[in-house]
Amino acid sequence: MKPIRNEVSPIGWREWVALPELQIPHIKCKVDTGARSSALHAFSVEPFQKEGEEWVRFGMHPLQHDNEQVIWCEAKVHDKREVTDSGGHTTERYFIKTEVMVGHECFAIEVSLTSRDTMLFRMLLGREALRHRFVVVPEASYLQPLRADEANQ
Repeated sequence: MKPIRNEVSPIGWREWVALPELQIPHIKCKVDTGARSSALHAFSVEPFQKEGEEWVRFGMHPLQHDNEQVIWCEAKVHDKREVTDSGGHTTERYFIKTEVMVGHECFAIEVSLTSRDTMLFRMLLGREALRHRFVVVPEASYLQPLRADEANQ
């Protein structure tokens, strides 16, 4: 087991994060220690080949309650596997690896692509992404600072 870093940052049960490789400057996410992996809202998920590798193209609505704004993304497929959601339903999902920026930390995470239209948050940050980096303060929100370029949006 990997030792816990001496310095872990506090994180609230919800935070603003960025996904710079996907050109998503900010998205509100739910910090979910009950979920092993992270999940990102995606629709019109379409696999395609790029230089002999499997990639996926998808649209996403970055803001809650706003289905007008769309960001179109492309990413290399990391994996495709079955995931059981909190309701006990199993679906096959594409997984990608991408960087996430939480406060001043930027690191790679594995994230599944799934429709989250009926969910309050467009993204879940699961415990694998949190491990050795953050300690969750369940009664708090937005403990991580916004990046300077996001603060004016």
